[in-house]
Amino acid sequence: MATVKVMHRQPALWRQCHRTAGIGVCRLHTSSSSASSKEHYKVLVLGGGTGGIAMSARMKRKLGAENVAIVETSEMHYYQPIWTLVGAGVKSVASSGRPTASVIPPGIKWVKSNVREIDPDTNTVRTDNGMEISYQYLIVALGLQLHYEKIKGLPEIDDWEEFKIGSNYSVQTVEKTWSALQNFKEGNAIFSFPNTPVKCAGAPQKIMYLTDAYLRKTGKRATANVVYNTSLPVLFGIKKYADALWEIVKNRDIQVNLRHNLVEVRANKQEAVFENLDNPGETEVFEYEMLHVTPPMGPSPVIKGSSLADEAGWLDVNKETLQHNKYPNVFGIGDCTNLPTAKTAAAVAAQSSILDRTISKVLKNEKPDTKYDGYTSCPLVTSYSKVILAEFDYSGQPLETFPIDQSKERWTMYHMKADVMPHLYWHGLLKGFWGGPGPIRKILHLGMK
Repeated sequence: MATVKVMHRQPALWRQCHRTAGIGVCRLHTSSSSASSKEHYKVLVLGGGTGGIAMSARMKRKLGAENVAIVETSEMHYYQPIWTLVGAGVKSVASSGRPTASVIPPGIKWVKSNVREIDPDTNTVRTDNGMEISYQYLIVALGLQLHYEKIKGLPEIDDWEEFKIGSNYSVQTVEKTWSALQNFKEGNAIFSFPNTPVKCAGAPQKIMYLTDAYLRKTGKRATANVVYNTSLPVLFGIKKYADALWEIVKNRDIQVNLRHNLVEVRANKQEAVFENLDNPGETEVFEYEMLHVTPPMGPSPVIKGSSLADEAGWLDVNKETLQHNKYPNVFGIGDCTNLPTAKTAAAVAAQSSILDRTISKVLKNEKPDTKYDGYTSCPLVTSYSKVILAEFDYSGQPLETFPIDQSKERWTMYHMKADVMPHLYWHGLLKGFWGGPGPIRKILHLGMK
């Protein structure tokens, strides 16, 4: 029997970074914020992010609202993919968020708390507010954890704006990216990529391209060095798109340093220290006028170390069906899983459709017959009007929706990223109606892809 009880402490700044302001909204769903009771649901969903809300909507339609509950502590839900454009001054952070109460499907039980323990051997979940919830089926959608505190010197910085630091990965820091960009005078604009799995692996370089474009637009590019220090051995994991990106960085005089991992920030000196991963222990110090930090990331501490986790701490699921490899009544979706594909909202959309089908089969005591191919997507924003739409599968091969070469920069793809996808997210994916572009791809490619 394996249970895990998490006692997790972080510096005050980072505890603040993971909280959001509360906004009260009256909805028809029931909620519970504090209790000492036992409850049972046919389906219990852990996490109110993209995957959790989407699957809650699908399970409500399948089983009825009274049979579904969701555990989520945050009062606000954010469409995080748009934070790239928030950091570049195109969108407002307010436009990226809506009250959680407005996106949870009406009628289902909302447990306003953090998950404290998961005991899959007794089909029980315990929450921080004292509730004990048993389930027949469990959907785990707990996302991942940001670890800014693992970068030496960063947690001690009280005022990021003063030291010209930003990060598009937190609602508390994304606007500081835009502030640093506006206040740039001359020198190095540095962008990091950590030596861990990350969500939206293209985001660290998207803001780099937008910074380059902004500095050109404002006449500051001649006195600026745009530097991308990535822990990866490649610019992008899929060769077709990487080749196109290398041409862009070459033409725009952007410096790329591979296998460089941010390990320390010396704010008072405006210095960033990077370790050379090809020669561990060797470091290089970069002065900066602007620093964009992509934090190290890791699995949810509730999952890590429990019998639900693999050796690295991620939820251990079958990569084709999303059913847990040990517990057949447990399923996973999104960033918390060990699925070997990029962690993106587009991946969650495709996974939600597959998982819906998997659970339908399991409910009928039948074998799941639909297989997830690893589809994921990364709209690589390369300027204020152009995007390269990268789409690929488990094999690392392009799996493109449109019958055109998507490795080329296109304004149509930018419009889709900035204007179409947010609408599709709020009104399609979160309501359980959008399961990815697979059917559209099949039509556009005449059934051949």
